[in-house]
Amino acid sequence: MNYIVFDIETKNFFPDVGANDPALLDLSVVCVYDSKTDKYMSFLEEDLPKLWPILESADLLIGFNSDHFDTPLLNKYYSGDLTKMKSIDLMKTIQETLGRRIGLGTVAEETFGAGKSAHGSQAMEWWAQGKYQEVIDYCIQDVKITKDLYEHMKAKKPIKYKDRNDGQVHELLIDISGWDKKENSGATFTLGF
Repeated sequence: MNYIVFDIETKNFFPDVGANDPALLDLSVVCVYDSKTDKYMSFLEEDLPKLWPILESADLLIGFNSDHFDTPLLNKYYSGDLTKMKSIDLMKTIQETLGRRIGLGTVAEETFGAGKSAHGSQAMEWWAQGKYQEVIDYCIQDVKITKDLYEHMKAKKPIKYKDRNDGQVHELLIDISGWDKKENSGATFTLGF
């Protein structure tokens, strides 16, 4: 099954647009891992036409908080509907088992012993300062962590996280049934195939 792991960084955030709606934000970069080519790639807004065929060729889109944030934001730039493609939001999957949301950095730190290198707000500052490569590098790192987390969970290994209430590290096994089931996509493709 060909899958794409993706993450988005933005030029602004919710207080800047006055609402908690990702579609109101402006994309700075979207980074992806393509399992078909085993490559990481980055796309600025002007490069998005090159991204669409890559997404459209995938059987599965994978992200972290992607259902709430990344997909609605990216969808505003796409002429079809990315919500119709099969996707796995790892944050949502963990939340369904745990009963609450936890961040990518929290899971990565305890599961892999290495967390995120920065925070999304730092990426926005870098973008405003013209440090575009730093934003791209940060976004690629998030894609790598998300890919590692997906593969870890797919191998039926438990994730680890530090509980904010008791301060202890806990393990959580995630139900991955249905992850490998191929579905026909209902996306409106931009290419005629």
